[in-house]
Amino acid sequence: MSYQKKHIKTHSTYAFENNTNAVAASQMRNALNKLADSVRDDENLRNRFENELDSFFSVFRRYLVEKSSGNTLLWEKIKSPTQEEVIDYGSLKPTHDDISNLSKLAVLKLNGGLGTSMGCVGPKSVIEVRDGNTFLDLSVRQIEYLNRQYDSDVPLLLMNSFNTDKDTEHLIKKYSANRIRIRPFNQSRFPRVFKDSLLPVPSHYDDELDSWYPPGHGDLFESLHASGELDALLAQGREILFVSNGDNLGATVDFKILNHMIETGAEYIMELTDKTRADVKGGTLISYDGQVRLLEVAQVPKEHIDEFKNIRKFKNFNTNNLWINLKAVKRLVESSSLSMEIIPNQKTIKRGGQEINVLQLETACGAAIRYFEGAHGVVVPRTRFLPVKTCSDLLLVKSDLFFLEHGSLKLDPSRFGPNPLIKLGSHYKKVSDFNGRIPHIPKIVELDHLTITGNVNLGKNVTLKGTVIIVCSDGQSIDIPNGSVLENVVITGNLQILEH
Repeated sequence: MSYQKKHIKTHSTYAFENNTNAVAASQMRNALNKLADSVRDDENLRNRFENELDSFFSVFRRYLVEKSSGNTLLWEKIKSPTQEEVIDYGSLKPTHDDISNLSKLAVLKLNGGLGTSMGCVGPKSVIEVRDGNTFLDLSVRQIEYLNRQYDSDVPLLLMNSFNTDKDTEHLIKKYSANRIRIRPFNQSRFPRVFKDSLLPVPSHYDDELDSWYPPGHGDLFESLHASGELDALLAQGREILFVSNGDNLGATVDFKILNHMIETGAEYIMELTDKTRADVKGGTLISYDGQVRLLEVAQVPKEHIDEFKNIRKFKNFNTNNLWINLKAVKRLVESSSLSMEIIPNQKTIKRGGQEINVLQLETACGAAIRYFEGAHGVVVPRTRFLPVKTCSDLLLVKSDLFFLEHGSLKLDPSRFGPNPLIKLGSHYKKVSDFNGRIPHIPKIVELDHLTITGNVNLGKNVTLKGTVIIVCSDGQSIDIPNGSVLENVVITGNLQILEH
């Protein structure tokens, strides 16, 4: 009898949630139909818009189901990946410049991000990183050099968002005389959702920009297909797409991984690299129910977060350098088989002078690994992961630790050990502030750790070695004069060091 009661209770809870979800889905569907009706005169535009809204609706429905079922991984079933699921770069066959597979390759940079977190306007890819070159310049130079050196025709695709497409279109005109085919296309534009009512923020196709969002790089597969670029690449005999973040300066074409992928027939390879204490939040590959999967920090139960961040248990993390088989993408998209975990991202927008909570439902392309056959990770050297997310990263890539060669950053051979850990305080959050306070990049080949907080200005030809900590008190300033050599020092308070 008690079993019967329990069963009924569970059943009623499910029924309640199913009814609530059904109502939310039905209201959303009606709102999306009205939104589609706001495009009247242009049939092509309306069709494209309807397709995007359909894609959004399927993500929204999955979100409702996952939210009510508490669709989380069972921690006790998570295992370390097997030797087949994660292999070491050093075990790959040397290639001796075996370039026969270049004709099967295309390269894609994720170019949807804005430089707002670094205080810049427009696409992040136009931030100047080295010798007058932007991220985009360096990506173009790398592929152009590859095509010149090996007489190949590797195309460069840029996945833009509605935030970056206009600016990017304008920028790539300057490369028209270069030996490179650049193919920009747009990822989807999804409606943001009011957190309370679970209804879309926009009511019209032309509603203001803050009503919409680009749904994360998991949208890559659908957008590549919808734009026609996927079929175009397959028609050219391209089989492998090398995908990386636009701000990762270490993500260059690697023949060993390309050839290994084609030899093994793997449909998906994720580059991993060893965690340091700075990377404890990065997603990692796990073995789960006999398949390889990506585990992100957002999926980890609170009580296991410390275990997840432990660099002994989870040794490496996803660089988001991904090698993906294009025929497999076509198969999976056309059979609607890709259901990556949904990441709800909470934002606020202003309406009528008030801040209102909205949701963005996003997915990540790394999470798609479990849908591809023969998918595995390759642990690559740290040099293949050089992202620039902050001005601390910018200092690193602008410094004498690296030199530029055909658009690629190469580490100074005299450097010993891992890259230095650099932490710049809030006075350096924006690129303009960074350039103002550090107009001349210090020499850091022998630096291990640098922390600078407060109003600190560095002069010309400054050399930093070992561990250097400079902490300036509020309302004070510290000026480090030209030619200073700082080695294993802590400077605090208020200081103008005199020239020596």
